[in-house]
Amino acid sequence: MDKNVICIKWGTKFGPEYVNKLYKMVEKNLKIPHRFVCFTDNTEGLLPGIETRDLPEYVDNEAILDKGWRKLSLFNSPLADLKGTTLFLDLDIVIRSDLTPFFEAEGDFLIVKDWDFPNDIIGNSSVFRFEAGKYPEVLTDFYALGDNIRDTYKNEQAYLSYEMHKKGILKYWDKSWCVSFKRNCLQPFPLNFFKEPKEPQDAKIIVFHGRPTPEQAYNGFCGKGGFRYVKPTKWLDKYWDV
Repeated sequence: MDKNVICIKWGTKFGPEYVNKLYKMVEKNLKIPHRFVCFTDNTEGLLPGIETRDLPEYVDNEAILDKGWRKLSLFNSPLADLKGTTLFLDLDIVIRSDLTPFFEAEGDFLIVKDWDFPNDIIGNSSVFRFEAGKYPEVLTDFYALGDNIRDTYKNEQAYLSYEMHKKGILKYWDKSWCVSFKRNCLQPFPLNFFKEPKEPQDAKIIVFHGRPTPEQAYNGFCGKGGFRYVKPTKWLDKYWDV
């Protein structure tokens, strides 16, 4: 099998239900032969159809604080027993339609163009594609930078984007494929207090970066001090197993 869909789960931020929901969305929306593999430190509660592998080797650096850097461990070589084109998906996304184009798009490395940095090359690593085991230097170069890495890079996706840019292989998905719930669906103030978030008709994936999570959006969400109020987003139940 040379096509893989992978995710990673460690700690307690996300329970097994998030992996299970992602798995069911992938199986519904990807009909070409593929493997679905979850790298995790706890397989309890995962559906039987999900392949599991131990978390890839990673040397934690407590000086960095942000645990999201562990995602770079997916660039170990080898990456468990995976070979071929590999699509990484964050656990807190919602898949609306066919994922096949994500495997058909040309390029060695593709990632979402981050909505918050329009004038920078930074990608959002909620959805990216690479060749399993092909770029181990992404991880080794990260280790070499040591404690000072955050002086240059705010987070792992900024570092990853610049690493792939230096290789000359950084490409972005079609901007209509992956949209931000916060940036593209949430109604502008003050309409967000009265109208349900908009459903993006052309998007294949809705990315929930930060808050609200899909569950919070479905049930309704109000951030601290009323910030980012979201009316219950009931159309999510067409895609996300609530």
